[in-house]
Amino acid sequence: MEPTRAWTTADRSDERPTDRHGPGRYRTGDRLFFYTLFYFALAVSIEVWWLNTPGGSLTTPADALIAAGRITGMAGGFVLLVQVLMMSRAAWLEAWVGAHELLIWHRALGGAVVVVVLAHTGLIIVGYAAAAGTSLVSETWSMLSAYRDMLSAFAATGLLVAIGVLAIRAVRRRIRYEIWYYLHLASYLVLLLGYGHQFSDGADLQSGFARWYWISLYCFVLAALVWGRVVEPLWLNLRHRFRVLDVVPEGADMISIYVGGRRLDRLDAQAGQYFRWRFLTRGAWWQAHPFSLSAAPNAAWLRITVKVVGDHTGDLRTLAPGVRVFAEGPSGAFTAERRLRHGALLIAGGSGIAPIRALLDDLPADTVLLFRARSPQELTFRAELDALAAERGIEVWYVLGARDDPGPRHAFTPRGLRELVPDVRRRDVYMCGPAGLISTSRRALRRLRVPGRQIHLDPFEF
Repeated sequence: MEPTRAWTTADRSDERPTDRHGPGRYRTGDRLFFYTLFYFALAVSIEVWWLNTPGGSLTTPADALIAAGRITGMAGGFVLLVQVLMMSRAAWLEAWVGAHELLIWHRALGGAVVVVVLAHTGLIIVGYAAAAGTSLVSETWSMLSAYRDMLSAFAATGLLVAIGVLAIRAVRRRIRYEIWYYLHLASYLVLLLGYGHQFSDGADLQSGFARWYWISLYCFVLAALVWGRVVEPLWLNLRHRFRVLDVVPEGADMISIYVGGRRLDRLDAQAGQYFRWRFLTRGAWWQAHPFSLSAAPNAAWLRITVKVVGDHTGDLRTLAPGVRVFAEGPSGAFTAERRLRHGALLIAGGSGIAPIRALLDDLPADTVLLFRARSPQELTFRAELDALAAERGIEVWYVLGARDDPGPRHAFTPRGLRELVPDVRRRDVYMCGPAGLISTSRRALRRLRVPGRQIHLDPFEF
């Protein structure tokens, strides 16, 4: 089916709404300083090996292997600490670095820490076996039985490898979210198990500056973890006392949950951000899931829109008014303040319309929305979108049909996007939806030479 235009420019209101979040106002903090600090702290973490290694001591291949094992151990321990820090959800860290950047770093460093820790394990075993003239099996058993915390270190390595495998996107898509989530939390256990081994068995951390430096790193990460995971969420929920107001069907497999609370006018949240929601009712209280706001926050209620795809989201259909809600957030920088240009193009598909719909409340009248769906029945919020088009002049295109139909295939090509949005290069582009839609749109935008800094993805699209 060809793209269907919901409203034309001739139908726009003459009154231009105020642009509440002008372009160029968003600031993430000094990322360069953060990156510099990361590499400086990593260098210092490895430097302690250098300070504790006498000159001329690396005289044999075994010495070199053991030294390489200690260096990779230092690097692996530091990167693991940074990984846990980035999982702390501390608001100051997200404001400083940016939620998107933290997520990118977390995923990139996740693979690195597995490789480095495995290298540490292998190099140490091979090095000590070469030095002692024994087999690898014999040396492994000797290390497990002779060193106090070596068994916990091997357990931590096994957990880390399992977490790394489950984090592979192709694997993660095949398992339940709850299984992935709770196994992912095992990274805290990895840190705990590795802590004893690092300080009791690590030759470079027995005394002096090195020991106190690493203890300081652990204390800092632990403080950030307690602040982001315990103190901030408790303060947020004690202050606002969230509760379910209503559950409204939005279609065959979509529902909107309206959440009320106290002092919502003082809630520091923006359209496009997300919270992690825990509904304190039977069958749902033990799970916290991230859902984006699907309308700009206001003093009366917050709204999230959920696609029913599993047991947990299915249970949310039956939430009763008054059910208490425990929320963590807000998180994310998928907001109008990130714009570098005045104009905006929004591309949504499926449940990705939720944060896109919220963004429309904060964007100017000349915003363009492309909403991809297989049929009119899947156009969540159509009545609201049509009303926004009528009242504010927002230009809405519904791109309907199967994936291989001529209309959808053409709409997200460079030529199709240029026809629908001639000034696309002078707009910021926000995208949220299925992976295929996002990848196709990004390729087209690159061919149209839309600068990468003007393309914004919802955090769940990384």
